Amino acid sequence: MADRGSEVGARAAAAVDPARIEADLSQLVRFPSITGTEEAIQSEMETLLRELGLRVERIETDPVAFASDPDHPGDEMPRTTLPVVVGRIGRPGGKRILLVGHVDVVPPGDPATWSVDPWGGEVRDGRVLGRGSCDMKGGVAAILGAVRAVIATGSAERFDGELVVVSVPSEEDGGQGMLAAIRAGLTGDMAIITEPSALDIVIAHAGALTFRLTVPGRAAHASVRREGVSALDKLAVLLQALEADETSRNASETDPLMTVLGLPYPTIVGKVEGGDWASTVMDRVVAEGRYGVRLGQTWRDAELDLHRCIADACAADPFLRDHPATVELTGGKFSSARIAADHPLPLGLAVAVEVITGRQPALLGEPYGADMRLLIHEGHTPTVIFGPGDVRAAHAANESVPLDEVVECARVLAAWLVQELLAD
Repeated sequence: MADRGSEVGARAAAAVDPARIEADLSQLVRFPSITGTEEAIQSEMETLLRELGLRVERIETDPVAFASDPDHPGDEMPRTTLPVVVGRIGRPGGKRILLVGHVDVVPPGDPATWSVDPWGGEVRDGRVLGRGSCDMKGGVAAILGAVRAVIATGSAERFDGELVVVSVPSEEDGGQGMLAAIRAGLTGDMAIITEPSALDIVIAHAGALTFRLTVPGRAAHASVRREGVSALDKLAVLLQALEADETSRNASETDPLMTVLGLPYPTIVGKVEGGDWASTVMDRVVAEGRYGVRLGQTWRDAELDLHRCIADACAADPFLRDHPATVELTGGKFSSARIAADHPLPLGLAVAVEVITGRQPALLGEPYGADMRLLIHEGHTPTVIFGPGDVRAAHAANESVPLDEVVECARVLAAWLVQELLAD
């Protein structure tokens, strides 16, 4: 960062209010904004952005009509609305920077596995606990804190460009909220998504498909089970094929960003249903799972790999050859994405991290899918992930995020925004 930018950026970073960030984050966690029910929290986001003095817009997209978009990223939860909230500050026509966060969360699961109220927003030992605190309401609170600090120092009045805060629904089940925002014109010169990255910078991510595998068998009485063919046994054949496919696809990866992860492209079956009588050979089993999308692949590329794996396994089995299993995509379709390590976005952000925190951030690849790929591929907007919290806490019981990381994230964002948007 240049000397002048460093000085102004340092003032913006110093203006971040930790107490207000804690209050905002606790309040956001108290909204049970499970994917498909984001209306109330998006109304809260409208209020918070207006209080900051931003020009606020709420974009409503019909999710039923939107499903016909050729690049629709899938969905896993029913919904009747798809509300996107946008706040703008600065002057249109120049550089446009997006700060993006999703406000939907996954269900909390069994309450007995939690030691706190999942929707309580409780603060303990410097951490905010609750569903979504890490993924990713901590990042949303950091965005609010950074923008508030930039405005408080007067820096926003001198922006030679526009800052756009984008609050989206439906990230957890595919990203149709982000795609709806993009279709509404919310793209820019650079974007940061404040998903949890422990304040490192994610420049690449894999993707994932959710699939349903329907496996046939032949029913028979248990006393003459050899007269039947167990669909469960045939599922085992296909699981072995998927395991071999997983091994092969991961072993062929050579990019250090992904090989360091050990298993960047996991395949799992997380749900199995079959049988309707204990003493009858199963004639049908349905399994649902997740299939990894390799770096450099679109979800369509990975779909072909998945179909090929199942087709080859069926062709090699005497029963499945004549009674093949079927495979279909059922939910989110996450392509992979990356940005060059020497792009000005990760380079400039890394400098801001080091100046503000004294720590040089790592540039990472991750094994999960994210809205980043939609901004890069559909929005043609260079994008990274940079936010507070450890992704291993996401979706877990007693989910939490360290407050000091949320505050540090806000400080870095404030300094970086000033550096990128302040007029000379």
